[in-house]
Amino acid sequence: MLTAITNVNIYAPEFLDNQSVVVFDQTGIKHVGVDIPDHLDVKLYIDGSGCSLTPGLIDSHVHITMDPDPDPWPKLQESDAMISLRGAKNALQSLRAGFTTLRDMGAKNHVDIALRNAIRQGLVPGPRLLVSGKCLCMTGGHGWMMGREVDSPDEARKGAREQLKATADVIKIMATGGVMTPGVEPGAAQLTYEEMAAAVSEAVKAGKKTATHAQGSTGIRNAVLAGISSVEHGFYLTEEICDLMRQRGTFLVATLAAPHWIIEHGESAGIPAWAVEKARHSSAAHVESFRLAMREGVPIAMGTDAGTPFNAHGKNAFELELMVRYGMSPSDALASATVRAAELLGLADIGRIATGMAADMILVEGDPIEDIRLLQSSIRTVIKNGTIIT
Repeated sequence: MLTAITNVNIYAPEFLDNQSVVVFDQTGIKHVGVDIPDHLDVKLYIDGSGCSLTPGLIDSHVHITMDPDPDPWPKLQESDAMISLRGAKNALQSLRAGFTTLRDMGAKNHVDIALRNAIRQGLVPGPRLLVSGKCLCMTGGHGWMMGREVDSPDEARKGAREQLKATADVIKIMATGGVMTPGVEPGAAQLTYEEMAAAVSEAVKAGKKTATHAQGSTGIRNAVLAGISSVEHGFYLTEEICDLMRQRGTFLVATLAAPHWIIEHGESAGIPAWAVEKARHSSAAHVESFRLAMREGVPIAMGTDAGTPFNAHGKNAFELELMVRYGMSPSDALASATVRAAELLGLADIGRIATGMAADMILVEGDPIEDIRLLQSSIRTVIKNGTIIT
């Protein structure tokens, strides 16, 4: 059934002047323009007066099976069945908030893969989901509780092959320590260049993207040189690293919201003291690295790390507010969560509003380029693959 949204301001994500009609169905967007061609038999009309239409939003870094508790690790001791049910709940919350595509960056026992398959089969509602399976980390390294521990290039190669065998969409590699694992230092390198290069080579042979948790400079540089597709977090970037990333087309997914909420809520809310201290210690450098990446022309895709403490699924668009707060223009922020994120994920049919693209769109009351916060509070309609969700 063809549906038309009329009288609407369209961001594709650039503003399309004097174009106010989009016609679509479950096979994709059929027409974008000023009026509706006679040959299109539209059955349902949605009046978009006073609203803006944008592509469905994309969060390039979530942990869909983790709840945003003060300490998320205890729930990882629950059964895989319970973890998967939590993931289904979180996926639906994200979809209703306008996020029609998510990239999950690590889950226990391939629960993320099962959830992705359930969504694809229509067993549960949720966004389009790309998943990484078990992250590759050194023994005792960041994320070991839900990762695949590897300690040589051969083990890293085998670990990557295991995730590919399990049908992971992307290979996640831990280049450094992190905030939420006790006993590790965010700035310290963990997996070596040789180990990461072995894992990346396996992903490349399979036509898959790669991503690295990387906070310290040495680990970030090693990962970029190893051929990683995206650097997640990037607390301690340098001009040299940014130059390498720009030359190689390596994306930054900054996840500004993750340390923000840890610092905002602190120990009094039950977050472990060691995690709060690590977040506070790296916060200023993290913001400056984000600004440096913008100045140096590093491609940036939006990601939140949703599932970390108080970083709630369904509240993902707060990341866009932070990106604008720290110097990105609203239009660039919107692009980072649409067309640029789609490029990072390797999905050619989403991220834009144009004829032939998948009908992933959100109708927002007001103009999010004037006030990016509207993407948190004023979404009226969510459309995924031509199906009206809300």
